[in-house]
Amino acid sequence: MRTLIVLALAASAVGCTRWSMDHHLNNAYRAYDRGDCQRVMLELSQVDRASRARPFIHPEVALLRGQCLERQALYVDAAQTYQYLIQRYPGNEYAYRAQARLQTLERLGHYRSGEPAIAKPATTAPWR
Repeated sequence: MRTLIVLALAASAVGCTRWSMDHHLNNAYRAYDRGDCQRVMLELSQVDRASRARPFIHPEVALLRGQCLERQALYVDAAQTYQYLIQRYPGNEYAYRAQARLQTLERLGHYRSGEPAIAKPATTAPWR
């Protein structure tokens, strides 16, 4: 009987974590539709916390984060997010979408392909 109770409690805890993750992801999409990127970032951080053992959700979270960064005109950050997604999850559906977003940014003049989105510091002469 005790074993049955322990198994039921363990199953409910796993379900609660999944429900929480889905709940926050749905809230993030709703906030994105309303244009509330600050709320999107908050909800995505909650998804990250709930999904540590579920890495399959990370590409979707990264893409939505990049789209919100674009919406805030943070194009360099968005491009870095998309590049991370493409490098980390190359065969994933969201990586293909990230590549399309990079191409769109390039056409709009916010990104140049072939150059890393990470800004390199200018080299200066050493102090003498």
